[in-house]
Amino acid sequence: MSFTHAGRTIRKVAVIGSGQIGPDIALYFTKVLSPFGVQTVVIDVSDAALAAGKAKLEKKVQKGVESGAFSNEQQAQMVAAVTWTNDYQKLAGADLVVEAATENKELKGKIFAQVEALVAADTILCSNSSHLEPEVIFAGTRHKGRTGVVHYFFPAERNLMVEVVSGVDTAPATRDWLLSFYEAIGKVPIPVKSRYGYALDPVFEGLFFACALLAEEGIGTTKQIDVVCKKTFKMGIGSFTAMNLTGGNPITAVGLDNYTSKINPWYRTPRSLQDKVAKKENWDVPARGEQVEVPEALAAQIRDELLGAYFGICGEIVDAGLVTIADFNMGLEIALDMKPAFTFMNEIGTANALGLVRAYAARHRGFPVPKCIEKLGAENKPFEVPVVLREDRDGIAVLTIRRPKVLNALDQGVFEEIRTRFQQCDQDPNVKGIVLTGFGKKAFVSGADVNFLAKIDSVQKGEATSRASQVCVDAVQAVQKPTVAALNGLAFGGGIETAMACEARLAAKGLKVLAGQPEANLGIIPGAGGTVRLPRLVGIEKAAEMLRTCRPISSEKAKAYGLIRDEVDGDLVGRAVQLAKDMAAGKAARSRMAEGPLPNVPASLPAVDIGHLSKKVDEILQKAILGAAKLPLKDAIPFEAKCFGEVCGTKDMRIGVDNFLKNGPKAKAAFVHG
Repeated sequence: MSFTHAGRTIRKVAVIGSGQIGPDIALYFTKVLSPFGVQTVVIDVSDAALAAGKAKLEKKVQKGVESGAFSNEQQAQMVAAVTWTNDYQKLAGADLVVEAATENKELKGKIFAQVEALVAADTILCSNSSHLEPEVIFAGTRHKGRTGVVHYFFPAERNLMVEVVSGVDTAPATRDWLLSFYEAIGKVPIPVKSRYGYALDPVFEGLFFACALLAEEGIGTTKQIDVVCKKTFKMGIGSFTAMNLTGGNPITAVGLDNYTSKINPWYRTPRSLQDKVAKKENWDVPARGEQVEVPEALAAQIRDELLGAYFGICGEIVDAGLVTIADFNMGLEIALDMKPAFTFMNEIGTANALGLVRAYAARHRGFPVPKCIEKLGAENKPFEVPVVLREDRDGIAVLTIRRPKVLNALDQGVFEEIRTRFQQCDQDPNVKGIVLTGFGKKAFVSGADVNFLAKIDSVQKGEATSRASQVCVDAVQAVQKPTVAALNGLAFGGGIETAMACEARLAAKGLKVLAGQPEANLGIIPGAGGTVRLPRLVGIEKAAEMLRTCRPISSEKAKAYGLIRDEVDGDLVGRAVQLAKDMAAGKAARSRMAEGPLPNVPASLPAVDIGHLSKKVDEILQKAILGAAKLPLKDAIPFEAKCFGEVCGTKDMRIGVDNFLKNGPKAKAAFVHG
């Protein structure tokens, strides 16, 4: 058995190093690859390290069983698929090797010299280095084109982010395969150019350095600074606590010293950190539940200092051309669990951000004011931080909705970005067709961001909210070029509504849950065209059952219903691109939605069991379905918006939304049917 992706077959992966992070990397590999029969080998020269790593992995898997994340069968499969050994000969047959040894260039070089002699010529060799440049790590390897850094983040089995760092000799095909492979197994990879520390660690360590400087200057205690840092950046923990939990003092001390010459002279290892490393001590941080008092004036001083440092650090990395703003912003949010810098600067205004950076630079020798912040801050213009990314493939624009932290959920900003992208592509003479897909393998779009519903406080606002989304989805349908939705995972709510505005839809094969309109669970009805387009695609009776019961359908049923053209086993986006090309060339049938009313609209809908759902909402939903079916498309869409507004005036809408926000999607709302 094996896992095949983008022309490469993986039968065995190897992880070298059973220290702090190696077992966690192995855990993730066995979780996602053992169902395909792929074996994971962990190699370490220390038997004690192997025993500790094995115990660590098995303990985490057991916790997964206890929490319900894994079944007993999955547990047995995952554990059995991992071999722990000090025998480097076990590398034979490995298709992918990830080295996770100590951050030492001589050691890494020695390891890869051994590895290269034992594996096939096409085996991909990666280092989980946190700082060292690929050119340094792989200096002694013979076939450098198949090498690169894949930087995991703590904890590696749960943190989705990985930086894929290419050296000057890394083959583009190797980089591209690693990016697509890690996406395929559920990680969130971003491409980063080679520089010591890459893109994200200088932020983690630089923000810590700024915190340490504040403490050394006596501006606040480490506890106070930690509390303000956590609150300012909406982090789960502050910088000092993070350093304690990750055991990061020694490696950060080395990293900061190297940044001095490799990035800029502001970076250095502070005396307080040198002392902690020498004494092997942790930082004094708030205990669990401890309340730390920070006077407001002091909190504001600390906050402004940290913001100036944070924005300046991030701006310098963009100036250096290491990473795109979109990738970097996402990396900050996922890898470091903090409010992303460029979103943050847009919110407070780039002019204010520039003022904070300039003030910090004036107080700290060697700290640069980044050109990207200077440029936009001078006119107080926002940074462009796209979440709908465009890649052109032989005349077909592939648009990818990328919001992995929320399974690509849509808010009004994303709707607007989809609208803009489709209109730009429609006007671009080099574009023959458009493919819309979602990032990752779990979701095309998980639905709409429910938080915006909580802000609806009137019938009028409800109707206006619905119309705002509809206008964007209508813009997708208005495109005259072929449009294909490639449904890579579940498509719920606003996701399937947007996909239905495309001319054709394809889905990954074998999805037990593909499409659904779960709005009635929240005490609302679809508001982006779902009651209008779904009946036109699958028929009124089938659509009404889906809409009124909220039951999703599989990819197999979606094909039978006519909601999708086909299920695709393999390269879904590639197949969608080919379909768009064939439609544009007249080699495949077009299927634009008819714009007139539906024929033979019944006077009422068949009875269905709606269970606990609101009868009042169901009454409005039925009115929306039947009323829209009798109207031309251009009138049916705003009719749905009026019905959406009406439902926003019910008690059950408020009950449903409040229940979702407080208790999550699985909890049933106690509707009162009014």
